[in-house]
Amino acid sequence: MTFETEIPIADMAIRLACACGFAFFLGLDREVRGKAAGLRTHMLVSLGSAAFIIMGMSLLFATAEGDPSASIDPTRIIDGVIGGIGFLGAGAIIQSGGDIKGLTTGASVWAAGAIGLACGLGYLPLAALFSGFAVTIVLVLGHFEHKVIEEKD
Repeated sequence: MTFETEIPIADMAIRLACACGFAFFLGLDREVRGKAAGLRTHMLVSLGSAAFIIMGMSLLFATAEGDPSASIDPTRIIDGVIGGIGFLGAGAIIQSGGDIKGLTTGASVWAAGAIGLACGLGYLPLAALFSGFAVTIVLVLGHFEHKVIEEKD
């Protein structure tokens, strides 16, 4: 069975590779810090998000050329991905002795999903910019945050 799509295979491969590559840098920080959701988790979340939206866009193009009554709303795919990733991110957050831990990891997993969606939609400049900002926030501001906490103690 062949499946024709408006998105060429090479373009799909580029989008999926960018989703993995951009999420790599975000997940690397979590991996180095020994967090539960590390490098592979971030890359897989981003890759999966990209794949889901590529599939949705391919279905949208296929139905647009066929039966006019058949339609798919890609925003519903985005909603589903966001909800699913929110569930994963929430799993990274724990409460221990009155302290809440894992918020940054949960947020970075959610960000990895956004990177994947942007890559899957072909918004590679947005995905690159978003990744740059996210890595800066996690690394630079994380370092600054730890310095401030050390000075308080």
